[in-house]
Amino acid sequence: MGFKILLPQLIAETGIKVLEANGFEIIVGNGYTEEDIIRDIKGCDAMIVRTAKVTRRIIEAADKLKVIARHGAGFDGVDLEAATEKGIMVLYAPQANSESVAELALFYMLHCSRNFKLVQKLYKDDYMAAKMKVEKHELCGRTLGLIGVGNIGGRVAKKAYFGFDMKVIAYDPYAKNLPEYIVPASSRDEVFESADYISLHIPATPDTVNSVSTHEFNRMKETAFLINTSRGTVVDEAALIEALKEKKIAGAALDVTQKEPIDPENPLIAMDNVLTAPHIGGATREAADRASQICAQGIVDFLRGKKPEYPIPPMKAMLDAMEWGTR
Repeated sequence: MGFKILLPQLIAETGIKVLEANGFEIIVGNGYTEEDIIRDIKGCDAMIVRTAKVTRRIIEAADKLKVIARHGAGFDGVDLEAATEKGIMVLYAPQANSESVAELALFYMLHCSRNFKLVQKLYKDDYMAAKMKVEKHELCGRTLGLIGVGNIGGRVAKKAYFGFDMKVIAYDPYAKNLPEYIVPASSRDEVFESADYISLHIPATPDTVNSVSTHEFNRMKETAFLINTSRGTVVDEAALIEALKEKKIAGAALDVTQKEPIDPENPLIAMDNVLTAPHIGGATREAADRASQICAQGIVDFLRGKKPEYPIPPMKAMLDAMEWGTR
């Protein structure tokens, strides 16, 4: 059977080769807005999405859609309720970008430790001020606090402990059998109160949206930095801006923001102690290759009647209830 696979945005060649080798027809979309996808989705059996949002309107417009593969570890951009109602399976690539995001979290910590944004600002006009007057610190001996110790958080902990001789404390009620170099915290507050760098590695869920707010900033050290490479919505930006202005914390590095693309007028952009970036955690060639291959193989397996390896967690029950065999 000639299955049609919609790509609203192109994926890496590694994934395209998997689809083509299985005789699937690739439909390159005309764009990744809601209206673009609604126009392109008709007649397609599967879709691989990168940054595109998969809304209820898209799902309702899909007449043959059987499976969606999310090109990465997050799946909050897919309307899961609508997909479940139509019996559409949602897959993802949970470990594809873990290494890339973990490396970026360490980069952000180094950036903050040397106050690099301010150094760069002063460098041209006042070389000696940039060199001698801007306060800078080592990571060695500092405490890293993790909120979430999954695929990414675990890698950050390992790199920080063995690579930079940092102490690591973490809070994750779902993590089991943490390695001995990670000190389990009894509460989130303990992490925020004791760490010099707080690195967030949690998904965006109804329980986590705006879960890092005034309460948490009031407990952080005045010398501590917030690092967010997870989802922008987990941080209350208004509270963060207030904490930065009042010098309750030393600074922040944000790979993600509540609104993406970020509003050019967002005050975080202009702050000397805040680094912002356009969600580049998983935007490496290696991560893209892994994600495209995992998504493509998952779609091949599902459409060919083989149980796929990476359903999103809310879909596991649906997957287990299905009968499997060559289709």
